[in-house]
Amino acid sequence: MANGSPFSILGTDTGSPSALLSGPAPKITSLLIKPASAVCNLDCEYCFYLDRDADPYKDLPARRMTMDTLERLVDTYLFYSYPNATFAFQGGEPTLAGLDFFTKLVEFQQRFGRDGQNVSNALQTNGVLLDKDWCQLFRAYNWLIGISIDGPEEVNDLYRFNRAGHGTWKKVMQGIEVMQKEKVDFNVLCVLSQSNVHKPKETYKFFRGLGIDFMQFIPLSEFHPDGTPMPFTITPEEYGRFMCEVFDLWWPERRKVRVRFFDNLAEALAGQKPGSCTMHETCDSYVVVEYNGDIYPCDFFVEKEWKLGNVNLDSWSEISRRVRRYNFAAKKTLAHPECQVCEYQSICHGGCPKSRHGPHKKFEDLDYFCQAYKMIFGKAVGPLRDEVKKLLGHAADLTPHSISPY
Repeated sequence: MANGSPFSILGTDTGSPSALLSGPAPKITSLLIKPASAVCNLDCEYCFYLDRDADPYKDLPARRMTMDTLERLVDTYLFYSYPNATFAFQGGEPTLAGLDFFTKLVEFQQRFGRDGQNVSNALQTNGVLLDKDWCQLFRAYNWLIGISIDGPEEVNDLYRFNRAGHGTWKKVMQGIEVMQKEKVDFNVLCVLSQSNVHKPKETYKFFRGLGIDFMQFIPLSEFHPDGTPMPFTITPEEYGRFMCEVFDLWWPERRKVRVRFFDNLAEALAGQKPGSCTMHETCDSYVVVEYNGDIYPCDFFVEKEWKLGNVNLDSWSEISRRVRRYNFAAKKTLAHPECQVCEYQSICHGGCPKSRHGPHKKFEDLDYFCQAYKMIFGKAVGPLRDEVKKLLGHAADLTPHSISPY
């Protein structure tokens, strides 16, 4: 059922927020936790988190996850997710929850974890508050850390500044330096905006000059209510050109440098589930946990209409079977006619619902970056397919198929 809904067939009341589907449900494989919600110590011009009209918590000035909610979250999710549990922390700025919060997190994980259970932690930060104490925690428990920085100072500080309007580059670089001094592994997350999208070589070389060997590039697409792009938003062609040039720079270093998009593409070509949910068939691999325990199916849709429940009130089994979760997951299966005949459909699966919904609020639209994906896939699929063939001994199957597992 590539374009239909399975729910009427099941006879479930989809009008109730608490409605459950019968039968097995796709497992929630990771959590994206926002211990300080959308609160941040920066005020980046392009941030979609801050001052959103649809933010359910916009009128609440102080948002911090309590220890009771944290304990309940860890206890119940470790039980549900056995044998593998992934906790990822984001914001706003998650370090605003304080080092003691994350120290207690580890204590709870040790208390409630069972023999043979693998627990991994990740944190995405602007890096401003990082110091030796933070690094000791990250190193001791092998955390995966991502630091947000958009390139050299004049590039980064065009849109990334603090509440006083001052650039943040120097502070972020101090965080990077302490991470490197304390020998903590990390990657960089670079938002592609009008500040850097025309500088692929300079941006890539800047990160390599810092000794960074794992980077990810996130294309910026924010729109006015009438659907026109905001000034910092990049065009699909700009994104495609940037990534194609980065591919040429990266290819000679592919054995020692990782670019997340190309990693995910190689995973798809190898028949594995890519690390990025953008390339998944449906949007049901993770959920967002807000500071008060509220749960949502996607970080881009923390809105009242998509709330799935609360960790203090609901079990993970119930949350996984919520009709709203299925309804959201199925949004990606609304295949555009162009997707159904596209040679890259089995890799892209229609792109990201956020980029489809963004301009005109229609999930059935093409992904805003569709043209870019085709440019990048046209550049990278051939060489990566040959690499995968060498490693696996067989060619990748790119035959289009139904994108709905429901």
